[in-house]
Amino acid sequence: MLTAICGINWGDEGKGRMVDLLSSDYDVVVRYQGGNNAGHTVINERGKFVLNLLPSGILREEVVNVMGNGMVVDIKHLVEEMGRLQSAGIKITPANLKISDRAVITMPYNVMQDCLEEARLADKKYGSTKRGIGPIYGDKYMKKAVRMGELFDLEMLRERLKDIVEWKNLTISNVYNAEPVTLDGMMEYLTEYGKKLLPFVCDTGLYLNEANKQGKKIMFEAQLGALRDIDFGIYPYTSSSNTIASYAPIGAGVPNLKLDLSIGIMKAYSTCVGEGPFTVEYFGEKAEELRKAGGEYGAATGRPRRVGPFDVVASKYGIRMQGADEIALTKLDVMSYMKEIEVCVGYELDGNVTTEFPFTQKLDKYKPVYVTKKGWQADISKCRKKEDLPKEALDYILFLEEQLGTKIKYVSVGAEREAYIVL
Repeated sequence: MLTAICGINWGDEGKGRMVDLLSSDYDVVVRYQGGNNAGHTVINERGKFVLNLLPSGILREEVVNVMGNGMVVDIKHLVEEMGRLQSAGIKITPANLKISDRAVITMPYNVMQDCLEEARLADKKYGSTKRGIGPIYGDKYMKKAVRMGELFDLEMLRERLKDIVEWKNLTISNVYNAEPVTLDGMMEYLTEYGKKLLPFVCDTGLYLNEANKQGKKIMFEAQLGALRDIDFGIYPYTSSSNTIASYAPIGAGVPNLKLDLSIGIMKAYSTCVGEGPFTVEYFGEKAEELRKAGGEYGAATGRPRRVGPFDVVASKYGIRMQGADEIALTKLDVMSYMKEIEVCVGYELDGNVTTEFPFTQKLDKYKPVYVTKKGWQADISKCRKKEDLPKEALDYILFLEEQLGTKIKYVSVGAEREAYIVL
Protein backbone atom coordinates (compact mmCIF):
# COMPACT_ATOMS: atom_id res chain seq x y z
CA MET A 1 0.00 0.00 0.00
CA LEU A 2 1.55 3.30 -1.14
CA THR A 3 -0.25 6.43 0.07
CA ALA A 4 0.56 10.11 -0.47
CA ILE A 5 -0.48 12.77 2.04
CA CYS A 6 -0.49 16.06 0.17
CA GLY A 7 -1.57 19.68 0.53
CA ILE A 8 -4.46 20.95 -1.60
CA ASN A 9 -3.85 24.67 -1.26
CA TRP A 10 -0.99 27.05 -0.35
CA GLY A 11 0.57 24.84 2.32
CA ASP A 12 0.05 24.82 6.10
CA GLU A 13 -3.07 22.67 5.71
CA GLY A 14 -2.28 20.41 8.68
CA LYS A 15 -0.44 17.61 6.87
CA GLY A 16 1.87 16.89 9.80
CA ARG A 17 -1.08 16.42 12.12
CA MET A 18 -2.73 14.00 9.69
CA VAL A 19 0.50 12.08 9.01
CA ASP A 20 1.01 11.71 12.75
CA LEU A 21 -2.56 10.44 13.08
CA LEU A 22 -2.56 8.05 10.12
CA SER A 23 1.02 6.81 10.49
CA SER A 24 -0.15 4.30 13.10
CA ASP A 25 -1.39 2.25 10.14
CA TYR A 26 1.89 2.49 8.19
CA ASP A 27 5.35 0.96 8.46
CA VAL A 28 7.31 3.69 6.67
CA VAL A 29 6.87 7.47 6.28
CA VAL A 30 8.83 9.30 3.56
CA ARG A 31 9.49 13.00 2.97
CA TYR A 32 10.13 13.38 -0.75
CA GLN A 33 10.79 17.08 -1.47
CA GLY A 34 11.60 20.45 0.07
CA GLY A 35 13.78 21.45 2.96
CA ASN A 36 13.48 23.36 6.21
CA ASN A 37 11.48 26.17 4.63
CA ALA A 38 8.18 24.97 6.10
CA GLY A 39 7.10 23.21 9.25
CA HIS A 40 4.68 20.55 10.38
CA THR A 41 3.27 21.09 13.86
CA VAL A 42 2.18 17.97 15.71
CA ILE A 43 0.56 17.84 19.15
CA ASN A 44 0.24 14.48 20.87
CA GLU A 45 0.41 12.97 24.36
CA ARG A 46 4.19 13.65 24.49
CA GLY A 47 3.92 17.36 23.77
CA LYS A 48 4.04 19.86 20.90
CA PHE A 49 6.60 19.28 18.14
CA VAL A 50 7.55 21.45 15.16
CA LEU A 51 9.21 19.39 12.43
CA ASN A 52 10.97 21.15 9.55
CA LEU A 53 13.01 18.34 7.97
CA LEU A 54 12.16 15.10 9.74
CA PRO A 55 9.13 13.12 8.53
CA SER A 56 6.18 13.36 10.92
CA GLY A 57 6.31 9.60 11.49
CA ILE A 58 9.40 10.15 13.64
CA LEU A 59 7.05 10.61 16.61
CA ARG A 60 6.02 6.95 16.38
CA GLU A 61 8.84 4.67 17.54
CA GLU A 62 7.73 1.70 15.42
CA VAL A 63 7.71 3.69 12.13
CA VAL A 64 10.76 3.87 9.83
CA ASN A 65 11.28 7.41 8.48
CA VAL A 66 12.97 8.21 5.18
CA MET A 67 14.31 11.51 3.86
CA GLY A 68 14.27 11.07 0.09
CA ASN A 69 16.55 12.15 -2.73
CA GLY A 70 14.12 14.94 -3.69
CA MET A 71 14.87 16.80 -0.44
CA VAL A 72 17.40 19.56 0.19
CA VAL A 73 18.97 19.08 3.63
CA ASP A 74 20.35 21.83 5.84
CA ILE A 75 22.60 19.52 7.86
CA LYS A 76 23.11 21.96 10.74
CA HIS A 77 19.35 22.44 11.08
CA LEU A 78 18.78 18.68 10.87
CA VAL A 79 21.32 17.88 13.59
CA GLU A 80 19.73 20.50 15.86
CA GLU A 81 16.19 19.29 15.09
CA MET A 82 17.17 15.73 15.90
CA GLY A 83 18.78 16.92 19.12
CA ARG A 84 15.62 18.74 20.25
CA LEU A 85 13.49 15.67 19.67
CA GLN A 86 15.97 13.35 21.38
CA SER A 87 16.02 15.71 24.37
CA ALA A 88 12.23 15.35 24.51
CA GLY A 89 12.56 11.56 24.66
CA ILE A 90 12.00 10.79 20.96
CA LYS A 91 14.13 7.85 19.83
CA ILE A 92 16.14 8.49 16.64
CA THR A 93 18.52 5.80 15.38
CA PRO A 94 19.68 4.50 11.97
CA ALA A 95 16.98 1.86 12.37
CA ASN A 96 14.13 4.38 12.30
CA LEU A 97 15.68 7.23 10.27
CA LYS A 98 17.27 6.84 6.85
CA ILE A 99 18.62 9.73 4.75
CA SER A 100 19.08 9.31 0.99
CA ASP A 101 22.67 9.43 -0.19
CA ARG A 102 21.31 11.33 -3.23
CA ALA A 103 19.66 14.15 -1.25
CA VAL A 104 21.53 17.42 -1.71
CA ILE A 105 22.94 19.59 1.06
CA THR A 106 21.81 23.18 1.59
CA MET A 107 25.07 25.07 2.10
CA PRO A 108 25.67 28.28 4.11
CA TYR A 109 26.33 30.14 0.86
CA ASN A 110 22.86 29.11 -0.39
CA VAL A 111 21.25 30.72 2.66
CA MET A 112 23.49 33.75 2.21
CA GLN A 113 22.54 34.09 -1.46
CA ASP A 114 18.82 33.74 -0.63
CA CYS A 115 19.00 36.60 1.89
CA LEU A 116 21.06 38.83 -0.42
CA GLU A 117 18.64 38.35 -3.32
CA GLU A 118 15.53 39.08 -1.24
CA ALA A 119 17.23 42.26 0.01
CA ARG A 120 18.07 43.26 -3.57
CA LEU A 121 14.47 42.68 -4.70
CA ALA A 122 13.15 44.89 -1.85
CA ASP A 123 9.41 45.49 -2.41
CA LYS A 124 9.42 43.08 -5.38
CA LYS A 125 10.57 40.13 -3.25
CA TYR A 126 9.04 36.65 -3.67
CA GLY A 127 8.53 36.15 0.05
CA SER A 128 11.32 33.63 0.51
CA THR A 129 11.81 32.03 3.92
CA LYS A 130 15.53 32.87 3.45
CA ARG A 131 16.51 29.28 4.15
CA GLY A 132 18.46 28.88 0.89
CA ILE A 133 15.88 26.68 -0.83
CA GLY A 134 15.75 28.41 -4.23
CA PRO A 135 19.55 28.73 -4.55
CA ILE A 136 20.23 25.10 -3.59
CA TYR A 137 17.63 23.72 -6.01
CA GLY A 138 19.23 26.00 -8.62
CA ASP A 139 22.64 24.51 -7.78
CA LYS A 140 21.20 21.01 -8.05
CA TYR A 141 19.99 21.57 -11.59
CA MET A 142 23.24 23.39 -12.46
CA LYS A 143 24.97 20.19 -11.24
CA LYS A 144 26.94 22.15 -8.66
CA ALA A 145 25.37 20.77 -5.47
CA VAL A 146 26.88 18.49 -2.82
CA ARG A 147 25.02 15.25 -2.10
CA MET A 148 24.82 13.46 1.24
CA GLY A 149 26.71 10.43 -0.10
CA GLU A 150 29.75 12.59 -0.82
CA LEU A 151 30.30 13.02 2.91
CA PHE A 152 31.80 9.53 3.00
CA ASP A 153 34.90 10.72 1.07
CA LEU A 154 35.90 14.17 2.30
CA GLU A 155 39.13 14.28 0.31
CA MET A 156 37.32 13.76 -2.98
CA LEU A 157 34.57 16.16 -1.84
CA ARG A 158 37.10 18.89 -1.08
CA GLU A 159 38.50 18.68 -4.59
CA ARG A 160 35.05 19.09 -6.15
CA LEU A 161 33.91 21.73 -3.67
CA LYS A 162 36.96 23.86 -4.50
CA ASP A 163 35.55 24.57 -7.97
CA ILE A 164 32.02 25.08 -6.63
CA VAL A 165 33.16 27.66 -4.05
CA GLU A 166 35.14 29.53 -6.71
CA TRP A 167 32.05 29.61 -8.94
CA LYS A 168 29.73 30.65 -6.10
CA ASN A 169 32.01 33.51 -5.04
CA LEU A 170 31.77 35.06 -8.50
CA THR A 171 28.14 35.83 -7.64
CA ILE A 172 28.58 36.61 -3.95
CA SER A 173 31.47 39.05 -4.48
CA ASN A 174 30.82 40.53 -7.92
CA VAL A 175 27.00 40.70 -7.96
CA TYR A 176 26.13 41.32 -4.30
CA ASN A 177 29.45 42.89 -3.17
CA ALA A 178 29.41 40.59 -0.14
CA GLU A 179 32.28 38.81 1.62
CA PRO A 180 33.26 35.61 -0.20
CA VAL A 181 33.03 32.23 1.48
CA THR A 182 36.12 30.06 1.94
CA LEU A 183 36.77 26.44 1.00
CA ASP A 184 38.13 25.75 4.49
CA GLY A 185 35.02 27.24 6.10
CA MET A 186 32.70 25.14 3.97
CA MET A 187 34.67 21.95 4.62
CA GLU A 188 34.61 22.62 8.37
CA TYR A 189 30.84 22.99 8.16
CA LEU A 190 30.41 19.76 6.20
CA THR A 191 32.75 17.87 8.52
CA GLU A 192 31.24 19.11 11.79
CA TYR A 193 27.61 18.33 10.96
CA GLY A 194 28.06 15.71 8.26
CA LYS A 195 29.90 13.23 10.49
CA LYS A 196 26.93 13.21 12.89
CA LEU A 197 24.59 12.20 10.06
CA LEU A 198 26.71 9.61 8.26
CA PRO A 199 25.26 6.63 10.21
CA PHE A 200 21.84 7.53 8.79
CA VAL A 201 22.89 7.95 5.13
CA CYS A 202 22.12 5.05 2.75
CA ASP A 203 20.49 4.06 -0.53
CA THR A 204 16.92 4.76 0.53
CA GLY A 205 15.53 3.75 -2.87
CA LEU A 206 16.88 0.25 -2.37
CA TYR A 207 15.43 0.15 1.15
CA LEU A 208 11.98 1.30 -0.03
CA ASN A 209 11.87 -1.19 -2.89
CA GLU A 210 12.63 -4.00 -0.47
CA ALA A 211 10.03 -2.70 1.99
CA ASN A 212 7.43 -2.66 -0.79
CA LYS A 213 8.33 -6.23 -1.83
CA GLN A 214 7.79 -7.30 1.78
CA GLY A 215 4.28 -5.84 1.68
CA LYS A 216 5.00 -2.96 4.05
CA LYS A 217 2.68 0.05 3.99
CA ILE A 218 4.47 3.21 2.87
CA MET A 219 3.25 6.77 3.34
CA PHE A 220 4.69 9.69 1.36
CA GLU A 221 4.56 13.05 3.14
CA ALA A 222 4.57 16.29 1.14
CA GLN A 223 5.69 19.71 2.23
CA LEU A 224 3.57 22.74 1.26
CA GLY A 225 0.60 22.42 -1.13
CA ALA A 226 -0.37 22.18 -4.79
CA LEU A 227 -0.43 25.96 -5.24
CA ARG A 228 3.26 26.10 -4.23
CA ASP A 229 4.35 23.49 -6.79
CA ILE A 230 7.14 24.81 -9.05
CA ASP A 231 5.23 23.79 -12.21
CA PHE A 232 1.55 23.96 -11.25
CA GLY A 233 1.50 26.53 -8.45
CA ILE A 234 1.21 30.33 -8.45
CA TYR A 235 4.61 30.76 -10.13
CA PRO A 236 6.91 32.56 -9.36
CA TYR A 237 5.47 32.69 -5.82
CA THR A 238 6.07 28.99 -5.37
CA SER A 239 8.51 26.68 -3.69
CA SER A 240 11.41 25.38 -5.80
CA SER A 241 10.31 21.74 -5.87
CA ASN A 242 7.40 19.58 -6.96
CA THR A 243 4.93 19.35 -4.09
CA ILE A 244 2.41 17.21 -5.98
CA ALA A 245 1.66 13.60 -5.08
CA SER A 246 2.70 12.18 -8.46
CA TYR A 247 6.28 13.29 -7.71
CA ALA A 248 6.34 11.26 -4.48
CA PRO A 249 7.82 8.03 -5.90
CA ILE A 250 10.47 10.03 -7.79
CA GLY A 251 11.50 12.18 -4.83
CA ALA A 252 11.51 9.12 -2.58
CA GLY A 253 13.82 7.15 -4.88
CA VAL A 254 11.29 4.61 -6.18
CA PRO A 255 10.12 5.96 -9.57
CA ASN A 256 9.23 2.38 -10.53
CA LEU A 257 6.41 2.25 -7.96
CA LYS A 258 2.88 3.65 -8.31
CA LEU A 259 0.66 5.25 -5.70
CA ASP A 260 -2.43 3.41 -4.50
CA LEU A 261 -4.03 6.35 -2.69
CA SER A 262 -3.71 10.13 -2.55
CA ILE A 263 -5.19 11.85 0.52
CA GLY A 264 -5.54 15.61 0.14
CA ILE A 265 -5.38 17.85 3.21
CA MET A 266 -7.15 21.20 3.34
CA LYS A 267 -8.31 23.59 6.02
CA ALA A 268 -11.93 24.52 6.61
CA TYR A 269 -10.86 28.08 5.64
CA SER A 270 -7.92 29.46 3.63
CA THR A 271 -4.42 30.49 4.72
CA CYS A 272 -1.35 31.60 2.82
CA VAL A 273 2.21 32.44 3.89
CA GLY A 274 4.39 34.65 1.72
CA GLU A 275 3.84 36.79 -1.34
CA GLY A 276 1.67 36.24 -4.39
CA PRO A 277 -2.01 36.42 -5.36
CA PHE A 278 -4.54 35.30 -2.76
CA THR A 279 -8.02 36.03 -4.11
CA VAL A 280 -10.01 35.39 -0.93
CA GLU A 281 -7.76 37.31 1.47
CA TYR A 282 -9.38 39.00 4.46
CA PHE A 283 -7.95 42.24 5.85
CA GLY A 284 -8.18 44.26 9.04
CA GLU A 285 -10.22 43.15 12.05
CA LYS A 286 -11.92 40.35 10.12
CA ALA A 287 -8.55 38.82 9.25
CA GLU A 288 -7.07 39.26 12.70
CA GLU A 289 -10.05 37.57 14.35
CA LEU A 290 -9.66 34.47 12.13
CA ARG A 291 -5.86 34.49 12.44
CA LYS A 292 -6.00 34.53 16.23
CA ALA A 293 -8.72 31.88 16.39
CA GLY A 294 -6.64 29.53 14.24
CA GLY A 295 -3.20 30.43 15.63
CA GLU A 296 -2.14 31.18 12.07
CA TYR A 297 1.57 31.85 12.33
CA GLY A 298 4.21 29.99 10.28
CA ALA A 299 5.69 26.91 11.99
CA ALA A 300 9.09 27.47 10.38
CA THR A 301 9.25 31.28 10.39
CA GLY A 302 6.64 32.57 12.86
CA ARG A 303 5.28 34.87 10.15
CA PRO A 304 1.57 35.79 10.46
CA ARG A 305 -0.33 33.89 7.78
CA ARG A 306 -2.66 35.61 5.38
CA VAL A 307 -6.19 34.30 5.97
CA GLY A 308 -9.55 34.13 4.26
CA PRO A 309 -12.66 31.97 3.74
CA PHE A 310 -12.69 28.59 2.02
CA ASP A 311 -11.86 28.86 -1.69
CA VAL A 312 -13.69 26.25 -3.78
CA VAL A 313 -12.04 27.39 -7.04
CA ALA A 314 -8.48 27.00 -5.75
CA SER A 315 -9.33 23.80 -3.88
CA LYS A 316 -10.90 22.07 -6.91
CA TYR A 317 -7.73 22.87 -8.85
CA GLY A 318 -5.54 21.58 -6.01
CA ILE A 319 -7.53 18.35 -5.80
CA ARG A 320 -7.04 17.81 -9.54
CA MET A 321 -3.32 18.52 -9.35
CA GLN A 322 -2.90 16.15 -6.41
CA GLY A 323 -5.13 13.43 -7.86
CA ALA A 324 -6.76 13.33 -4.42
CA ASP A 325 -9.00 10.31 -3.88
CA GLU A 326 -10.28 11.56 -0.54
CA ILE A 327 -9.97 14.63 1.66
CA ALA A 328 -9.07 15.39 5.26
CA LEU A 329 -10.62 18.67 6.39
CA THR A 330 -8.69 20.28 9.25
CA LYS A 331 -9.38 23.02 11.81
CA LEU A 332 -13.16 22.95 11.54
CA ASP A 333 -13.29 23.87 15.24
CA VAL A 334 -11.58 27.23 14.55
CA MET A 335 -14.73 28.48 12.79
CA SER A 336 -17.00 27.87 15.76
CA TYR A 337 -17.00 31.57 16.67
CA MET A 338 -18.58 32.61 13.34
CA LYS A 339 -22.27 33.51 13.10
CA GLU A 340 -22.10 33.35 9.31
CA ILE A 341 -19.46 31.66 7.15
CA GLU A 342 -18.48 32.88 3.70
CA VAL A 343 -17.39 30.41 1.01
CA CYS A 344 -15.85 31.48 -2.30
CA VAL A 345 -17.55 29.53 -5.11
CA GLY A 346 -16.31 31.52 -8.13
CA TYR A 347 -14.00 34.26 -9.41
CA GLU A 348 -15.50 37.29 -11.16
CA LEU A 349 -13.86 39.54 -13.79
CA ASP A 350 -15.69 42.15 -15.87
CA GLY A 351 -19.05 40.60 -15.08
CA ASN A 352 -17.98 37.09 -16.02
CA VAL A 353 -17.72 34.36 -13.37
CA THR A 354 -15.37 31.39 -13.67
CA THR A 355 -15.08 28.32 -11.47
CA GLU A 356 -11.75 27.28 -13.01
CA PHE A 357 -8.47 28.41 -11.44
CA PRO A 358 -6.86 31.03 -13.75
CA PHE A 359 -3.26 31.46 -14.91
CA THR A 360 -1.23 33.08 -12.10
CA GLN A 361 -0.66 36.45 -13.75
CA LYS A 362 -4.43 36.94 -14.15
CA LEU A 363 -5.33 36.08 -10.55
CA ASP A 364 -4.91 39.59 -9.13
CA LYS A 365 -7.64 40.88 -11.44
CA TYR A 366 -10.33 38.52 -10.14
CA LYS A 367 -12.75 39.17 -7.28
CA PRO A 368 -14.24 36.38 -5.14
CA VAL A 369 -17.89 35.38 -5.49
CA TYR A 370 -19.27 34.35 -2.08
CA VAL A 371 -22.17 32.37 -0.75
CA THR A 372 -22.94 32.50 2.97
CA LYS A 373 -23.58 29.50 5.20
CA LYS A 374 -25.01 29.58 8.72
CA GLY A 375 -22.45 29.09 11.50
CA TRP A 376 -22.90 26.72 14.44
CA GLN A 377 -21.42 28.83 17.25
CA ALA A 378 -20.80 25.85 19.50
CA ASP A 379 -17.71 24.07 20.80
CA ILE A 380 -17.16 20.99 18.61
CA SER A 381 -13.72 20.05 19.95
CA LYS A 382 -15.13 17.09 21.88
CA CYS A 383 -17.07 15.65 18.93
CA ARG A 384 -15.78 12.22 17.90
CA LYS A 385 -18.45 10.97 15.49
CA LYS A 386 -20.58 12.47 12.76
CA GLU A 387 -23.71 12.45 14.91
CA ASP A 388 -22.02 14.65 17.53
CA LEU A 389 -21.66 17.59 15.15
CA PRO A 390 -24.21 20.43 15.12
CA LYS A 391 -26.46 20.38 12.05
CA GLU A 392 -24.88 23.57 10.70
CA ALA A 393 -21.36 22.13 10.94
CA LEU A 394 -22.40 18.99 9.10
CA ASP A 395 -24.21 21.10 6.49
CA TYR A 396 -21.00 23.08 5.94
CA ILE A 397 -18.99 19.88 5.40
CA LEU A 398 -21.56 18.44 3.01
CA PHE A 399 -21.72 21.73 1.08
CA LEU A 400 -17.95 21.72 0.57
CA GLU A 401 -18.02 18.06 -0.45
CA GLU A 402 -20.73 18.79 -3.03
CA GLN A 403 -18.87 21.79 -4.42
CA LEU A 404 -15.55 19.91 -4.64
CA GLY A 405 -16.90 16.64 -6.02
CA THR A 406 -14.56 14.68 -3.71
CA LYS A 407 -15.31 12.67 -0.59
CA ILE A 408 -14.34 14.28 2.73
CA LYS A 409 -13.37 11.32 4.89
CA TYR A 410 -11.62 12.90 7.89
CA VAL A 411 -12.50 16.04 9.85
CA SER A 412 -10.25 17.39 12.57
CA VAL A 413 -11.90 19.31 15.41
CA GLY A 414 -8.83 20.05 17.52
CA ALA A 415 -5.05 20.01 17.52
CA GLU A 416 -4.70 16.83 19.61
CA ARG A 417 -4.05 13.48 17.93
CA GLU A 418 -7.44 12.03 18.92
CA ALA A 419 -9.49 15.14 18.02
CA TYR A 420 -10.93 13.97 14.72
CA ILE A 421 -13.98 12.37 13.13
CA VAL A 422 -14.12 9.72 10.40
CA LEU A 423 -17.17 10.38 8.23
